[in-house]
Amino acid sequence: MSFELKQIASGIWSGSFSSFPSDVASHGLSGRLGGVSEAPYDSLNLALHVGDEPEAVIVNRRRYLTALGLDAARLVTPEQVHGEAIARVTARDASRGALSYDDAIAATDALITDEEDLPLLLCFADCTPILFLDPVRRAVGIAHGGWKGTVRRIAAKTVRRMQDEFGSRVEDILVGIGPSIGPCCYEVGAEVAEQFRAAFPGHERELFTEPQPGHTHLSLWAANTIQLEEAGIPREHIDCASVCTACNHAIFYSYRADGGRTGRMAAVIALKKQS
Repeated sequence: MSFELKQIASGIWSGSFSSFPSDVASHGLSGRLGGVSEAPYDSLNLALHVGDEPEAVIVNRRRYLTALGLDAARLVTPEQVHGEAIARVTARDASRGALSYDDAIAATDALITDEEDLPLLLCFADCTPILFLDPVRRAVGIAHGGWKGTVRRIAAKTVRRMQDEFGSRVEDILVGIGPSIGPCCYEVGAEVAEQFRAAFPGHERELFTEPQPGHTHLSLWAANTIQLEEAGIPREHIDCASVCTACNHAIFYSYRADGGRTGRMAAVIALKKQS
């Protein structure tokens, strides 16, 4: 398994997981290059809610999804609120949030579907994108793993929801943990650290490092991997990009490294039509 970042169209870079079979689904994790947005959103900002010109975002979405072989007019995206709500979407939801943030799926931080040709899109700038693919039952999903979603186990809850909705088996589900702020850069305060200690007892060594006395760093990658394994996903089915958005904010958006005013990358996945 591996994560690869490559140029998929003129100036547009995208990451993907080799563990996800390309004959079942299209997926990608965008970078920040190749779009039309101006600073501080430069340049491939894919979020409508951060203050960028909506016309630029729509052009960027069309460019990126076209490069993935997908129809931007059909994408479905939610209003992300750092919660744990998970929505199953269908063809009736096609285009929700595509052109206006006002009609996005309300107050939701994970989307799942078994509909073909229905791109799911969530936005990120340091939070952890978590992609799911069940190639047997043919179902996909994306979860938004910020620290609040992660400590509330949104990744594990998405697995359970796929089991409930689609009959997915944990031994079949493939998971990709995309670029996000890494333990190298993610310093947290005592209150956040205590919530993770309570949520993941016995995993102190995996979750935390202290590069300097009194400075605690958290690994969202480890926290999401732990909960996925505890949910029954085989370790060999969990592919982590291990790419820090803060270290690499010339390539990816980083809320921390960019000073809080920046664009958003996107995680996208869609089932392909069966031939």
